[in-house]
Amino acid sequence: MTCKEAREHMLEAAPETVAGVDEHVRGCASCAQEWESMRQTMALLDEWEAPEPSPYFDSRLRARVREAAAETRNWSEWLRGPAIAFALAVLMVVSITLFRNAPNHEVATNPRPNPPNVVQTGTAVSDLQELEHDGDMYANFDMLDDLGGEAETANP
Repeated sequence: MTCKEAREHMLEAAPETVAGVDEHVRGCASCAQEWESMRQTMALLDEWEAPEPSPYFDSRLRARVREAAAETRNWSEWLRGPAIAFALAVLMVVSITLFRNAPNHEVATNPRPNPPNVVQTGTAVSDLQELEHDGDMYANFDMLDDLGGEAETANP
């Protein structure tokens, strides 16, 4: 029998386990110390006597029970506990549902370009869009000056 098995069977009264525990305790010092400690504890418990309740204990207990039963409780006190528990459960279910169904807001590494707006050619909007997409013209202002000068000479 191992120490663990012996300690598990120390409090049992079955004759086959008591014999095995006795045999193990004779050869194991730590289990013998545990056995002696348990024997002393049991001896103290055998000597202990529970105190007697006061003579009026039963009558006072019955009076308190009657008082508690006589207290009137309004409907809000009865519903307060279950209502709070129900509200919290509903809140949790709604939160979890919204969290699971929320759209994924991850940033795309290669975002798709915006679709081109359909604009009629020859309008002011189409001219502005052409200027926005032409980065070379923004970078070279001399070119813009040349274009402006040509327009003046063409229209005297």
